[in-house]
Amino acid sequence: MKAREQWTSKIGFILAAAGSAIGLGAIWKFPYETGANGGSVFILLFILSTVLIGLPILLAEFVIGRRGQADAVSGLKKQAPGKPWYLIGWSGFIFSFLILSFYSVVGGWVLSYLVRAVTLQLSGLGDADFAELFGGIISNPWEVLIAQAAFMGLTIWIVQGGIKAGIERASKIMMPALLIFFVILMIRSLTLDGAMEGVRFMFVPDWSFFNFETALVALGQAFFSLSVGVAGMITYASYLKKSENLTRSAVSVVTLNIVISIMAGLIIFPAVFALDYLPDQGPGLVFIILPAIFDQLFMGQFLIIIFFILLLFATLTSSISMLEITVSIAVKNKYDRRRRLAFIIGLAIFVVGIPSALSFGVMSEPVFFGYTFFDFVDILTSRIGLPLGALFISLFAGYVLSNKDAHDELTQQKTWVEVWRVLVRYVAPAAIIIVFINGMIDIFT
Repeated sequence: MKAREQWTSKIGFILAAAGSAIGLGAIWKFPYETGANGGSVFILLFILSTVLIGLPILLAEFVIGRRGQADAVSGLKKQAPGKPWYLIGWSGFIFSFLILSFYSVVGGWVLSYLVRAVTLQLSGLGDADFAELFGGIISNPWEVLIAQAAFMGLTIWIVQGGIKAGIERASKIMMPALLIFFVILMIRSLTLDGAMEGVRFMFVPDWSFFNFETALVALGQAFFSLSVGVAGMITYASYLKKSENLTRSAVSVVTLNIVISIMAGLIIFPAVFALDYLPDQGPGLVFIILPAIFDQLFMGQFLIIIFFILLLFATLTSSISMLEITVSIAVKNKYDRRRRLAFIIGLAIFVVGIPSALSFGVMSEPVFFGYTFFDFVDILTSRIGLPLGALFISLFAGYVLSNKDAHDELTQQKTWVEVWRVLVRYVAPAAIIIVFINGMIDIFT
C-alpha cells in the first residue's frame, strides 16, 4: 500500500492553497462586485473582512487539517472521536461536489473563449456582437457540454496524478505564469490614456457607499474568494509537514489573494474608464465588456489570449482543490485507488452539472424558487453551504480544539494565539451568521 503523500516544499503548498483561493472569485466576481459597490470603499471593507474574518477561519482549517493528517472526515473523527464534528468533512464533500458541478460550466465558457481568441474569432466585433456571442455560447447545448467535459477532463488529469506529481507540479507552473500574465495586462491597462480615472475609482473613497449593505457584500466576497467553508484548506493542510509555520502560510495565502484581486481591478477598471465604459457592468464584465475593450487596443488579440489563459489557470487551480476534497475522502488510506476514483467522481460531477450547463438554453425555465438550476446550485452553495461550513469550522477551532493543541500547531506567541481564539470564537461566527441570514432573506424574498 502506498504511503500518504506530503507537499515537497512550503512554496508548493502555498501556491496550491493560494491557487485554490484565487479563482473566479478574484478575477471574475471581485471586479464586478467592486464596480457595483462604489470601488474604493468596497475594496477597503473587503480587505478588512479578509484579514479579520477570512484569515482566522483559513488558519483554523490549516490547524484542523495538519492535526488530522488525513482526509477531512477521518481527520475530524480522530480529533473529536464519538462526536458528529466529522460531518463538517461530509458537508465539504457534498458542497465541493455541487460547486464544481456548476463551476466547471464556467470553466467550459473560459475554454470556449480561449479557443476563439487563439483562432482570432474575437476580432472586429462591436459591443452588441460580444453580447450576442456570449449569449450564443452559453445557450448552445453541444458547445457548453463539450467545453464542460474538456474542463473536467483537465481537472481530473491533474488530480489523479496525486499531490506531488499532479497538484503541486501544476500549481508551480500555473501560479507563477498567472502572476506574470497579470503584470503584463496590468501594465498595458495602466498605460492607456485616461487610465487614472479607473485608479481613482479604486483608491479614492466615495463614502456614500459606506453602509451595511456594502459591508455585507464585501464580507461575502471575502468568504467566496478564500474558498473557506468546504474543507478544502483542511484537505491541503493535511498533506503538510509538522515543521511548517501555519500562520506564515495563511498570511501568505491571504496576501496573495488580496494582491491578485487588486491587480485584477487594475487590469479592468483603468481600461473600462479609458474607453468610456461603465464600471457596474455586473457578471458580464469579463465575458462581454473585456473582450470588447481588448479588441480596441494595440495588440489586443494577443492580450485577450493572455487574459483567457490567465483565467483558465485561475479557474483550474480552484477546481482541482474542489475535486481533491471529494477524492481524498473517497480514497481514505487506500491511495492506490486515487486514479480510478478521481475519474469516477469527476465523471459524476460532470453528469450532475449537465442541468447547470443547459440552464441558459434548453433548460432555462426556473425550477427552484424562481431560479434556474445553475443559479439555484450557485445560491445553495455560496449562501448556505459555504457560510454554514465556515461557521462550524470556526466553532470547532474555537471551542473543541484545546489551548494546548492550538499552541502546539501555531507555535506563535501566546498573545497572538489568544487573539486568534477570540476571533474564531466570537467575531467570525457573528459575522457568518449575519451573512447567512442576509442570504436567506435574499433567496426567499
